[in-house]
Amino acid sequence: MVDEEHESPAAAVFDALGSEYEQAFGSSGAHRASLDWLLERLPPGSRVLDVGSGTGRPTAAALARAGHRVLGVDVSPVMVELASRQVPEAEFRCEDIRRMPLEDGSFDAVCVYFALLQMPRAEQSGLVRRLARALRPGGLLALATVPLDVEEFDGVFMGQPVRVTSFAAEDVIALVREAGLTVRSRESVMFTPTHPDARPEPHLFLHCRREDPETAG
Repeated sequence: MVDEEHESPAAAVFDALGSEYEQAFGSSGAHRASLDWLLERLPPGSRVLDVGSGTGRPTAAALARAGHRVLGVDVSPVMVELASRQVPEAEFRCEDIRRMPLEDGSFDAVCVYFALLQMPRAEQSGLVRRLARALRPGGLLALATVPLDVEEFDGVFMGQPVRVTSFAAEDVIALVREAGLTVRSRESVMFTPTHPDARPEPHLFLHCRREDPETAG
């Protein structure tokens, strides 16, 4: 369980949203295209970490269906329960990724779809560095965010109060590069969630690789 003293504000938000989140964002073609990018490149039976795994769909479901070993981590007990029921082929844990031990080189791929937005910038940067180290050489990272230059902005997300922090697009790219990753492709889209309170929002998808020093150059 998540340590209540350090509980992420995201836990309360996503406990309240539950399956509404999947309904609102499940139609994202850019998200599915990002998963296709990973699936085309992952060796069979890859070990994949899904950070902010939500309801398990589409990310964990697509990866597990393809035969990969998926570990999903989310701070929301409601989301973890939903994901465990919807994607029984994967493993899900209710933990805060910021304090979860990660062994260097232990994953073939890491997915971070919109999981950073309620963390301070320093924590976002530190987490991306840790996730990069958790990749084996040659491993892949897919990261999606809302590329806005905002810090501790109080807003409303699908009826829930949220405090959002993010980076402008070029700063997100600089962040992953500073973590030792090479950006192999990027896609920027405008997406409107399927929800009465939703507005169009920019989405940035980055597909990155931890280069293998033995094969570099």
